[in-house]
Amino acid sequence: MALDTIEPSDGGAEPTLGFDPDALRAKYRQERDRRLRPDANGQYVETTGDFRRYVDDPYVEPGFTRAPLTDSVDVVVIGGGFGGLMAAARLREAGVRDIRIIEKGGDFGGAWYWNRYPGAQCDIESYIYLPLLEETGFIPKEKYSFAAEIRAHARRIGEKFDLYKDACFQTQISALKWLEDEKRWLVTTNRDDQVKARYVVMSSGPLNRPKLPGIPGIERFKGHSFHTSRWDYAYTGGNSNGNLEKLADKRVAIIGTGATAIQCVPHLGRGAKHLYVFQRTPSSVDVRGNRPTDPDWVKSLTPGWQKARMDNFNILVTGGRQDVDLVSDGWTDIIRNLVSKAQFRDGPMLAPEELARQLELADFRKMNQIRARVAAIVEDSKSAEALKPWYRQFCKRPTFSDDYLPTFNRPNVTLVDTQGRGVDRVTETGLVFDGVDYPVDCIIFATGFEVGTAYTRRAGFEVYGRGGQTLTDYWSGGLKTLHGFYSAGFPNCFHMGLTQNAFTTNFPHMLDEQARHISEVIVHAGQRQAQTLEPTAEAEAAWGQAIEDNALMNLQYRIDCTPGYYNGEGRAGDGAGLFDGLYGPGPVVFYDLVRAWRADGMMAGLAFG
Repeated sequence: MALDTIEPSDGGAEPTLGFDPDALRAKYRQERDRRLRPDANGQYVETTGDFRRYVDDPYVEPGFTRAPLTDSVDVVVIGGGFGGLMAAARLREAGVRDIRIIEKGGDFGGAWYWNRYPGAQCDIESYIYLPLLEETGFIPKEKYSFAAEIRAHARRIGEKFDLYKDACFQTQISALKWLEDEKRWLVTTNRDDQVKARYVVMSSGPLNRPKLPGIPGIERFKGHSFHTSRWDYAYTGGNSNGNLEKLADKRVAIIGTGATAIQCVPHLGRGAKHLYVFQRTPSSVDVRGNRPTDPDWVKSLTPGWQKARMDNFNILVTGGRQDVDLVSDGWTDIIRNLVSKAQFRDGPMLAPEELARQLELADFRKMNQIRARVAAIVEDSKSAEALKPWYRQFCKRPTFSDDYLPTFNRPNVTLVDTQGRGVDRVTETGLVFDGVDYPVDCIIFATGFEVGTAYTRRAGFEVYGRGGQTLTDYWSGGLKTLHGFYSAGFPNCFHMGLTQNAFTTNFPHMLDEQARHISEVIVHAGQRQAQTLEPTAEAEAAWGQAIEDNALMNLQYRIDCTPGYYNGEGRAGDGAGLFDGLYGPGPVVFYDLVRAWRADGMMAGLAFG
């Protein structure tokens, strides 16, 4: 039965659908199953040893040295991305002066320090994505900022809050060790630093360690290759705006068709002699519609506008109700249509099973629109069919581009659809799939970052708590925290990111909520003249139970999804996916919960020493 077969309504109870839900479910399962692999996350190669060059910093001059540090500070913040910057900024606002950020890159920016590939751009509205806009007095030039503007804003935050003064760049943590007799952490680095800190805030980011596909023969290739997070402009020419003139005589292969490829493939298509795009799973690509910032809108802003806008967006994209959609972009459009088509805004609440069914039907409608857009833009019917995503809207991160799909109409661009399998092997001169050899001069890996590996592996160092207990061992059976921020036996150590808390589509919003929480807890400890703070084992266990009790809220949805980093490459529930172990009721409920926990003044479950 055709997927777009018009089905009669059920006794006239609902409008004609215009598609067959059972056929779509079957198609989704078929496409998921052909992509399931027994090795899951094990299919990727760790960027160590011979692959270390894929993570070396191409944006700094080699040979940097400095004298080792042996001083003491109040707070060491690990990571100079938006999370670390916001933690330090909120601590500054609270009166904490003695702060040191340690960052392996050559400047602030985190992911935006590394991601300089052509076309790199935030896919969340810049007015809510770029943090601390009111505090720094900056307004982005466009609705969706490009990488250079985002990177400059990271530096702006560092300057505004005087964070450069004690920052250590091009420095990697070697280990954290708790000194029980001194009630401080000893922070050692690859620069032979031995810094002591009363508190440590770990904000190395959930997506910071590049990964490579474990394709047989990947180490044999004798041409040029690099990862998109370490873009080699010396080889391609041009800059983050494109103009890759040095590729005019080059055959280029890019492996991966996720959010990064959606942005850089149009530039590669314009620049390369020939571009081969190797696809395992197509992305959902909706309209981008970027536009300059309206100066009249800027004049209308009143104090508190950014927080109000962030909250409005967060509530809407988690299915809540707001009188007005302040952001009104692709994200809120997706959710608004799903919710409004699944249930009347002011009508009676539906039973959970019926609501889930209506949401699924609305999801089918939206993804039918996405697939229809592919068919309308891509001229070659075979390529168009291959570029259609067959999964639910949020099985993978939705993408937005007005340039990606038209790129496949260029005569110098070839889509190599691996039908969910991936490339068969790499040779000295190119790539092979399904018996066809594709000779290329350059391979670009748009294969993302490690998710689901051990926390300390992604961080790149070990944490030794009280009695020499390692965080790796303590978390070996799963994360153990209170609210995702701290663990028993690891005093004065805070975690930022996705550690038993709540995910938001607008990641910097989540980081700002976490930064505010950490700042308030540290200030509270100072008011109590406490030297240490850590959760009790009982509080930690209770939070773990709360996470487990709510884990089933969207588990089946993730199990049914096509494999990707959201669901641990098809192993949802095993702890390896981005959303495994998070607080099921979502960010709005979670933020209300921790705010109330702080507001009562008791901070129940934390032991202050």
